[in-house]
Amino acid sequence: MDKGGSGKGLLNIIGSGSVFEGTINVPHSIRIDGTFRGKLQTADSLTVGEAGLLEAEIKAQSSFIFGKITGNLYIEDRIELHSTAVVIGDLHAKELVINEGAVFHGHCSMQKAKEVIAVADRKSEHLADRKAEILADRKAELI
Repeated sequence: MDKGGSGKGLLNIIGSGSVFEGTINVPHSIRIDGTFRGKLQTADSLTVGEAGLLEAEIKAQSSFIFGKITGNLYIEDRIELHSTAVVIGDLHAKELVINEGAVFHGHCSMQKAKEVIAVADRKSEHLADRKAEILADRKAELI
């Protein structure tokens, strides 16, 4: 346990059987063994356990995937897809390790950390603009 109060070493867990929808933004590591849908950002590592199921846009320092992810990952350093991992989406990272047995369907872009963050920010801005356009169109249809 960190006695200095810096928060380093703290771990958030979404346990097996838990379901969470929304946005998570944490300054330290997180492990997901349950189900998560939404946006996830951590300044540290993300671990997805074998029972973990994510439908999300993910930004993290590093990631260790044992479960299933549908969505794009923007990882500053290293992504490790372990033998039980299934990832459907695009990967942006500095380093990528895919172990035998892992499944990956998508595109991979290996870039420096600053470039990964810039791509993620541009993608988020585009999605926000597109969402606003769709909402405006639907509102106009109702009027």
